[in-house]
Amino acid sequence: MREASEPKAATLGGPDTHDDLPDMGDPASVHLIVGASRARLVLSGEIDADIGPELGEAMTEAEATGLPVEIDAHHITFMDSSGVAFLARLASRLPHKVRILRAPPTVKFLLEVTRIGELLEIVDEDEGIDVPR
Repeated sequence: MREASEPKAATLGGPDTHDDLPDMGDPASVHLIVGASRARLVLSGEIDADIGPELGEAMTEAEATGLPVEIDAHHITFMDSSGVAFLARLASRLPHKVRILRAPPTVKFLLEVTRIGELLEIVDEDEGIDVPR
C-alpha cells in the first residue's frame, strides 16, 4: 500500500525565510496488516480527502480477506468528514463489527457527534494482532 506524503500547502515565504511557512500537518498513511484471525488497518496523520484513494484501496483489500477488521487509530492527528465517511462505508460493507483501537479524543468526538460510533466497537487498548514479527 502506498503512503500519501505530499505536502498540502505551498511555501509562502521566500527561499531563505521559514517564518511564513504554513503548518504542513502530518503526512497521512494507511497500511493493512493481515493476521490469521483478523485484519488491521493502521491509519496515521491527517485522514482527509487527500488520502481517499488509499482508503478505498485499503477497504477493498480488507474486505477481500473475509476477516474481521480493526482500525488502529492511535496515530491519527486529524480527521474530516472523508475519514468519517470511510469508517461508515467500511462498517456497512463488512459482516463483522469493525473495531476502532486507541482512538484519540478528537476521533472519538467525531464518531460520537456523527453517531457513526454506534456502528463500530470502540476499544481503548490495543489487544494485539496475530501477525508474525
